[in-house]
Amino acid sequence: MQTYLIKTEPHSTGLGQAQRKLDAPVGHEVHVRVHAVALNFRDLMLAEGQYRGAHDSPVIPCSDGAGEVIAIGPQVTRFKVGDRVVSAFFADWISGAPTPQNTANTLGGAVDGLLAQEVVLHEQTLVAIPAHLSWIEAATLPCAAVTAWNALFVEGRLKAGDNVLLLGTGGVSIWALQLAKAAGVHVIMTSSSDEKLQRARSLGANATVNYKHTPEWQDEVLRLTKGRGVDLVLEVGGQGTLTRSVASARMGGTVAIIGGVSGFGGEIDPVTLIGSAKRIAGILVGSRDMLEALSSFVSENAIHPVIDRVFSFDQAHEAYAYLKSGSHFGKVVIEVQ
Repeated sequence: MQTYLIKTEPHSTGLGQAQRKLDAPVGHEVHVRVHAVALNFRDLMLAEGQYRGAHDSPVIPCSDGAGEVIAIGPQVTRFKVGDRVVSAFFADWISGAPTPQNTANTLGGAVDGLLAQEVVLHEQTLVAIPAHLSWIEAATLPCAAVTAWNALFVEGRLKAGDNVLLLGTGGVSIWALQLAKAAGVHVIMTSSSDEKLQRARSLGANATVNYKHTPEWQDEVLRLTKGRGVDLVLEVGGQGTLTRSVASARMGGTVAIIGGVSGFGGEIDPVTLIGSAKRIAGILVGSRDMLEALSSFVSENAIHPVIDRVFSFDQAHEAYAYLKSGSHFGKVVIEVQ
């Protein structure tokens, strides 16, 4: 079968096609024919050798994939041939709190991922796909959607009527917008593009701020919330935005750090957090249980993720380059078969 492999090299995708032969599944293994793979910013970092936890030897990239079960090992009990499944981000984090042990094996990083025509995974790493989602839509669930779910409802503990600030219009932020609106949460969203902000409003964003036109956007967030601040901020920017994110949160509010596109510095004064009882929470995607809870919520609310662009399997390099350009709104997906 055809696959892609990454040998991490600084400032190079190191992405190339290769042929691999898969053995028949044994024990609790499940053989999956992959139909779609979704890209995340993490995949760019891995390809360019900038991601902690990457494997030194060539690895099949990408954590997020959806496909059909075509064979199972003799001890498999969770799935049968013909089932539609999606991969969890962590091979071993099933439930409970994250530990160094259960978060060690990340698909597409420490162990082989999904950018291949077929893969063999342990049954515990897989979750059933919501019936109303296509292969392309389902592939977006494992990383971006679970990260948004964790930030909003696990760490953020949001409920109907609360306020959330979402930075940018990438995969996590757009998923967070859709999930938050389905849960009755009031959403404020930022971007440097008026066109993207208009699209965000069409998806239900209650208020938007163009940070290019309003550099001190935290002041606008406070104005929009009548000086109170938001209950939760999903921080994706990093250096240059974290201070503003903290300022945008209400007293006792939370800043969920889900990424750092521009890197992080030492710009936060701990006294700022102490004096306002604010909390910074690091979001490490989430467990398989969170993926299952998310999938149930998506089914109940008939949510369809926003897909920006779909590339063919042979266009993987173009897909990576497009994601790196930052021009996307929602998810970038590679259709495998």
